Amino acid sequence: MHPAPLALTMGEPAGVGPEIIAKAWSALKDEGPAFVVVGDATLLREQGVAVHPVLAPAGARLAFARGVPVLHQPLAVSARAGLPDVANAGLVADWIEQAVSMALAGEVSGLVTAPIAKAPLYAAGFRFPGHTEFIAELTADAPFSGTRGPVMMLTARNLRACLVTIHAPLAKVPELVTAERVIRTAWVVHESMQRDFGIASPRLALAALNPHAGESGAIGLEEIEVLIPAANALRAEGIAITDPLPADTLFHDEARAKYDAVLCLYHDQALIPVKTLDFWGGVNCTLGLPVIRTSPDHGTGFDIAGKGVARPDSLIAAIRLAGRMVAARA
Repeated sequence: MHPAPLALTMGEPAGVGPEIIAKAWSALKDEGPAFVVVGDATLLREQGVAVHPVLAPAGARLAFARGVPVLHQPLAVSARAGLPDVANAGLVADWIEQAVSMALAGEVSGLVTAPIAKAPLYAAGFRFPGHTEFIAELTADAPFSGTRGPVMMLTARNLRACLVTIHAPLAKVPELVTAERVIRTAWVVHESMQRDFGIASPRLALAALNPHAGESGAIGLEEIEVLIPAANALRAEGIAITDPLPADTLFHDEARAKYDAVLCLYHDQALIPVKTLDFWGGVNCTLGLPVIRTSPDHGTGFDIAGKGVARPDSLIAAIRLAGRMVAARA
């Protein structure tokens, strides 16, 4: 029996979302995973692909090979490439909320989210930092058997880099990296590796905060005072995790073979190696939620929207990863 299709939210209609969705469907229409777009069918037709409006996600699988299945939610005003309009911002949030509701109801097996633009959403009253926090709130009351996220994971090739802090100024990172935060993040990652990736005994690595892992306190005390105690506590609870390791030795081919996921302490510590390994094909995945959620690891691309040059690699990778996660949970 085939799983329910994925829900793919269109994201910011004035960005590259519609274009890369059309290109992703063209690449996946014969092999899947099947998805249904939550968004504006007219805007997708303008990308030059066949479109099949459906009334419910159940109709998406049969339609998928013939055209992009769409749950049509028309825009408030016509989208102009590269020029976001606050009049459409509420609908962008509604698309996400509808997709999450369908995932919680089992009508779709997970969701993939095309990029959104924060400025028009904030102007329309959106009160969340981004997708991740919005989806976490929408799923907060849903049954879930694991440790709650959200934890942001960026993945490329065989690297899964999981963030302890996300969009924090570098000056604030040391105070935000607490033992409690490290322990909770590690539990979310450990359980997700088992549940979503089928790894029975996950091996986690922990990145150090300071150069040379603090060099026994000579270049910082966070490893001694926070990270090593957190790692010890986790190992006492049955989590296989290393002591903090120097970040400059964690990401080469031989090092990556020794762990299934790595806990990174701040944004660039994770994003630089991910984007170096696969700049076009990296995926953003949210761990620790009752629903599966992946996203391309790039923004709205207003500067290239409407020019036909946007690459769909990251969206295709996000759809495929969501499909593998669905299979693992099943």
